[in-house]
Amino acid sequence: MTQPATWQDILQKNAPELLEVVNGARESVLTDGALSLKVKTLMTMLCDALLSHPDGVANIANRARAAGATEEEIAETVGVAFLFGGMPALVTGANAFKR
Repeated sequence: MTQPATWQDILQKNAPELLEVVNGARESVLTDGALSLKVKTLMTMLCDALLSHPDGVANIANRARAAGATEEEIAETVGVAFLFGGMPALVTGANAFKR
């Protein structure tokens, strides 16, 4: 069984110029600066929890771990998602603990 195309694959085929702009923005924003890459990655995980993207939360949590985030930092980020997004964000944020 084949995996469905990712949004990046779809854009590469149908709108490569747009994908180039998106990738440039991501590379520009998601680097160490005043905020570390780890903090920015936790922020993206928080946003995915608030937007109810469970697979995104799980994937981004693993990227946060690779950037040095601890389980405690991930748990606190899930807590912030709950505080601002309620139960839907908490349920989605729990996906951060899937590996």
